[in-house]
Amino acid sequence: MDNLSRFQSEFIENSCYRMDESLRMVKISLTKISEEQLWQKPNTSLNSIGNLILHLCGNMTQYGMASLNEIEDERKRDLEFSTGGGYTKEELLEKLESTITKVKATLQNVSLERLLALKQVQGFEFSGIGNIIHVVEHFSYHTGQIAFWVKQLNNEQLGFYEGHDLNTKNED
Repeated sequence: MDNLSRFQSEFIENSCYRMDESLRMVKISLTKISEEQLWQKPNTSLNSIGNLILHLCGNMTQYGMASLNEIEDERKRDLEFSTGGGYTKEELLEKLESTITKVKATLQNVSLERLLALKQVQGFEFSGIGNIIHVVEHFSYHTGQIAFWVKQLNNEQLGFYEGHDLNTKNED
């Protein structure tokens, strides 16, 4: 395998790992809240956890599937934020898991040419690599918001890294 192929493989593998990590943290967070808290907003300028999950699904579909697969973008972004219920925690988790599974399948099959090609997405011009970085960092960003909101609601740690010594030093 040449270096470019190894880079592509490593980049995709690590991107998928990061999405799985964010999903793991969202799952833990959802176990700590009630169905009512799912749609609770801290104030009128912030979003509920339910809205954030709908938003993540829309964004990942737009950047991680529609653009990379070069298929029609059918996202309805405003609806992600205006929805005030109608989904349970279980239904939203299933929707998020399904979206991530499809995005990861897209990443596993995207061509090198598409990774390097520039395309318009949401009014911005990104390469396929740029799309993937956006999907991963956007998911991570909102995962942090979800975790913060759950901690604020319950005043408790979420234990994302229980059993891991995070003080371990780097090794050569």
